[in-house]
Amino acid sequence: MKKDQDSLQRFVFENTPVRGNLVNLSHTLQFALNKQNLPAGLKRSLGELMAASALLSATLKMNGSLILQIQSKGVLKLLVVECTTDGDAPLKMRATAKWTGEISDQADLFDLISQGQCIITLDPQDGTQTYQGIVPLEGNSVSALLENYMLRSEQIDTRIWLCCDGESAAGMLLQKLPDTMNQTTVQTDSDVWNRVGHLASTVTDDELLNLPAEILLTRLFHEEDVRLFNASNTQFYCACSRNSVANMLRMLGNEELDSILVEQGQIEVNCDFCNSHYAFDKIDAAQLLMTPAAAPGSPEVH
Repeated sequence: MKKDQDSLQRFVFENTPVRGNLVNLSHTLQFALNKQNLPAGLKRSLGELMAASALLSATLKMNGSLILQIQSKGVLKLLVVECTTDGDAPLKMRATAKWTGEISDQADLFDLISQGQCIITLDPQDGTQTYQGIVPLEGNSVSALLENYMLRSEQIDTRIWLCCDGESAAGMLLQKLPDTMNQTTVQTDSDVWNRVGHLASTVTDDELLNLPAEILLTRLFHEEDVRLFNASNTQFYCACSRNSVANMLRMLGNEELDSILVEQGQIEVNCDFCNSHYAFDKIDAAQLLMTPAAAPGSPEVH
């Protein structure tokens, strides 16, 4: 049986406060990262961060965006992944990285980070208040960073396993819900969290990347009562458009636009996420300032 590609699946351990998610990103990862000239090591780290973001998105009961950022004052300045959920539609994802200087393909992510912090922003579609949590970077893997974030910022016990080979990324998340969040009838099993965590720790990168969810969960937890829910899909998405870039440029004002035109002859903007290029000459710029800002156009799916 072939591994489900670009899929996100939830599962629960019946009658316990423990739940989990599985994700596999293949085309989603390739579309997102192959549009950018990323060193191989950084591509793997960003792939793991994409898998982790999808896993965390699946724990939320909201429509909107989850934005996961790693910011640093080292050679690596920024890793960012944005996940957008909208009902039963596929999970839409995009990601990018910013750094200074040269980075070798063998560079370890944590050699590139200095005085870093992990930031998660939740932006609901329904207009309710945006939430943001910030914690220092602690740990020597993307998994450890996010486990620490969830414990310190959300007070939720979380275990995460991630892998990326540059072409595909995969991950598994386990969470122990606090008593106040648990809505199921829970049997007394004080050892369940430690037990399933120990079993999950035996998973290999090859299993995460290549085994279908049913087989993987059976192999890891064959003596546990696990219920697996139907899979949802993931896809690369970028909301940039000429219209949205034009609206952004209008906010700069006449003086700033004129200054750029005098210096460069035209205004050029590149999207960091999808590498789309937008150019505005003097005639375009004049029309920008004559036209009121329009509502953003429909998101573009690549």
